[in-house]
Amino acid sequence: MMEQDVIAPVRPGAPASKRPRPAPITVTEDASRRIAEIIAKAPQPAAGVRLTTPKRGCSGLAYSLDYVTEAKPGDESVPTPGGTLFIDGGSLMYLIGSRMDWKEDDFAAGFVFENPNSKGSCGCGESFTV
Repeated sequence: MMEQDVIAPVRPGAPASKRPRPAPITVTEDASRRIAEIIAKAPQPAAGVRLTTPKRGCSGLAYSLDYVTEAKPGDESVPTPGGTLFIDGGSLMYLIGSRMDWKEDDFAAGFVFENPNSKGSCGCGESFTV
């Protein structure tokens, strides 16, 4: 006779224990600082910034950030020390597991994405494909 796992019954009315869900995207310290600067310079009070992946460029999708005055239904919010990053619900599947960083040098400055879902990008790096 084999032993079976015993599952302890849950008391009626007891809250289910849930493990916190990990953020869909990792935001570096530099990116968080830049998000704070962007929010501080908003033309009107901003609740954060929204990351979307509109169809654009040679490869099909691009990364786009805009001011947010309030969350839209379906947005996924990622709290950062610099402010809230909202991810558009339609873009979420293209961004899960990504890392968002801010890079600045003598010639260029911008957000840089390490996206495990990206299968390729155009030569200038403005757009990507999944």
